Amino acid sequence: MRVRGGGLRRTLIGFGELAVTLGLVVVLLAGYELWWTNQSADAGARATVASLERQWQAAARARSTLPPANATVPASLASSSPAASSPVGAPSPGSSAPAPPPGSGSGGGGSGGGVNGMARDLTAFAVIRIPVLDITFPVAQGVDKYAVLNHGYIGHYPGTAMPGQPGNFAVAGHRNTHGEPFRHLDRLRRGDTVIAEVAGWYYVYTIDSVLPETSPSDVDTVAPVPHSAFHPSSRYGYSVPGSYITLTTCTPEFTSLYRMVVWGHLVGQEQRSGS
Repeated sequence: MRVRGGGLRRTLIGFGELAVTLGLVVVLLAGYELWWTNQSADAGARATVASLERQWQAAARARSTLPPANATVPASLASSSPAASSPVGAPSPGSSAPAPPPGSGSGGGGSGGGVNGMARDLTAFAVIRIPVLDITFPVAQGVDKYAVLNHGYIGHYPGTAMPGQPGNFAVAGHRNTHGEPFRHLDRLRRGDTVIAEVAGWYYVYTIDSVLPETSPSDVDTVAPVPHSAFHPSSRYGYSVPGSYITLTTCTPEFTSLYRMVVWGHLVGQEQRSGS
């Protein structure tokens, strides 16, 4: 009997040690997901925003040092170039006109400039600020969890408009873990401001409505004229073309069962000055 009792005791002790070990593993995993992923993603996001800001500020300073568009080239240089007598900043004969600023209606195209050029050339191409929530996060192309969102970025839905352009600038972000940029998206109210910055241009949107919950398959929420096919109330979304922003995240918290959607419209834009 003493032998059988000893074996049972050892078995119970073994199960107890296993349970403690599993409990520690669970605690460590929870700590990793809820704390470390936020710390790591926040650090990466801050570094990315700082890098973009430095780049844009340098570009703004460079623009501010250019001579006025109506300045003329000195006579001593007049023979050095066929286009020397043209005003500085004017296109040379046979060249294309300078590209308009991002959001001016041209699409900001070009291989090296404008909104679309930034999106192609950089992993992060924009910064979103929501003053009432005190958040600032970089924006990258795509909404894949592993490639974009888990790095602390807000993801731009492919095929939707760029900031400031006609259509719907639609983005997604984590509500929990990995920086959780949209943790408190439910706190936004009508009239709150969202700012999208791209290459030194600020695009200011005003929030119009918040859809607390809809299906992940409600794809019309990111359509060019965004609205909800599942919640057709006039309180949610729009019915006419315009320049809109859509912010999406998962809900309820710590799940991905449904989507929360916030909509706003463009109210202004401003270019950063050199400093």
